[in-house]
Amino acid sequence: MTTERKRRANGEESRRRILDAAAEIAGERGYDGASIAQVSARAGLPASSIYWHFKDKDELIAAVIERSFEQWLRAFDEHDERVPELVMRIGRALMRTPDFLRLGLMLTLEKRPREASARTMFLQVRATTLERIASTIREFAPTLADDAVSLLATYAMAAVDGFFVAHEIGGDSVDLAALFELHGKVLADAVRHVSA
Repeated sequence: MTTERKRRANGEESRRRILDAAAEIAGERGYDGASIAQVSARAGLPASSIYWHFKDKDELIAAVIERSFEQWLRAFDEHDERVPELVMRIGRALMRTPDFLRLGLMLTLEKRPREASARTMFLQVRATTLERIASTIREFAPTLADDAVSLLATYAMAAVDGFFVAHEIGGDSVDLAALFELHGKVLADAVRHVSA
């Protein structure tokens, strides 16, 4: 391996460790409870390494949101013929990579202007998600009017937000898999209902 390739690989590994640590700490303590010093300690890297990759904590949290979202978004790439199976796959992916939703909802609900990069990233993620959901609904029901597609997409995303909040409040007593299974069936019925 050349020196340049080794340096790049080390930089990518450091970035991954930093993002992993930041996701864990922000997930445990929220945006305000996370600090560069804590991320540094958890990642086992000096703070200067964090600042080499990220301008500040806000940019770091924005990168955590972006990475988690990109991992989750891959669930859309596997096409299913049926809505319930697609919703279950997307739900399982969300359970594996919840950081973008957890952190983004915290920042959005607080409506704080100081975390501009992280909040902006989450709002972009939401817009992309809404369009992906709408696009998927159009595939399943190509004759639906745009307003019906928009209504169903908004409903689908709002339900998932609610499931996630319910799980955060109720912990393991809230069966996310069962909720996503029910959601897939209800969404399929809603598509048929709106199509009629």
